[in-house]
Amino acid sequence: MRFYKLIIFCLLIQLSCKKEKAKKTKHKPQIEKVAIKYAEGFSITNYTNYTEIKVTSPWPESNKSYTYILIKKGEKKPNTAKEDIIIEVPIQKVVVMSTTNIPTLEYLNVEEHLVGFPNTNYISSKKTLKNIKEGRVKDLSNDLNLNMELLLELNPELVIGFSVNGINKTLNQIKKFGVPVVIDGSWTEQHPLGRAEWIKFTAAFFDKEKLADSIFNTIENNYIKAKKLANKATRKPIVTSGSQYKDVWNIPGGKSFIAKFLEDANTNYLWKDTNKSGSLQLNFESVIEKGQKAELWIGAGSFDNKEQMDAKNKGYALFEAYKNNKIYGYTKQRGPNGGLLYFELGPLRPDIILKDIIHIAHPELLKDYNPFFYKTIN
Repeated sequence: MRFYKLIIFCLLIQLSCKKEKAKKTKHKPQIEKVAIKYAEGFSITNYTNYTEIKVTSPWPESNKSYTYILIKKGEKKPNTAKEDIIIEVPIQKVVVMSTTNIPTLEYLNVEEHLVGFPNTNYISSKKTLKNIKEGRVKDLSNDLNLNMELLLELNPELVIGFSVNGINKTLNQIKKFGVPVVIDGSWTEQHPLGRAEWIKFTAAFFDKEKLADSIFNTIENNYIKAKKLANKATRKPIVTSGSQYKDVWNIPGGKSFIAKFLEDANTNYLWKDTNKSGSLQLNFESVIEKGQKAELWIGAGSFDNKEQMDAKNKGYALFEAYKNNKIYGYTKQRGPNGGLLYFELGPLRPDIILKDIIHIAHPELLKDYNPFFYKTIN
């Protein structure tokens, strides 16, 4: 009899343990890591009641990271680390600090939520310029001397900013007034598609994740298709790049996103073997020694014509690409106030930039193509 009682007792203990385990499992948060293919500076993880975004590359060579906790409006705030920033979504009123955020908002169909921008003269997008003209987007002066009184009057739920080196008095001041600030580090990415993939970062604040995935997949497919087309070319033209400012010639390093464009366009970029992700600062003599005979000069600053180039530096005329009218700049699309759409839309549409460069380097592959950003500088 004692033996049977012992068995029953053990069974009850075992059953109780299983129920307790099931109970714990039931309340365990569900975790879903969002697929990020190219971007290295952020991650998104979805839990049962909130989303966690980590920005690990807010500026180059940073050892600082930021964690943003996104919860639905009205939901209970989760227990998180003290330094985590909690943001209620979806956002209805936002201020952004960079023109590169403008196309992202437009592609996500949330541009009507933009209420302020520092110096709206920099914006080139026709759709957002219309909103500015109609008074729906206010000019906040400039990011170094922001009209803080107007910003607080607009009462944004979020400010999307950026930082060059981690020192940003304006963003710190905004935080002190209790306005959530998030750092967009898309410009630190070295793969062109990595920059574009930050649309997933912005989308999370507006509940537009599925749309962002669809947009990015289209851009990625277009880019890959263009790269495969470029690989059909039988030869690689020799390419130089950059321009001189005062006594320094700024030229893309071999690990930069510009060098990646030139690689994927199947060209022979003269500085491809340098181990620099940013720009190389060279003197005129070293550039002409290596690049004078280059067939193509792609990315010659913001010049519109040779007259402007001559006015800055007579030495430009010594390059073979100059003599042969093979200089190409990204100045084809300008906004009404002179801003270059290349810098505004380009980070989100690397597929268009790549096709432009392929058309320049291998015109036989895209005979009927009309470049969008680039034009010949005559």
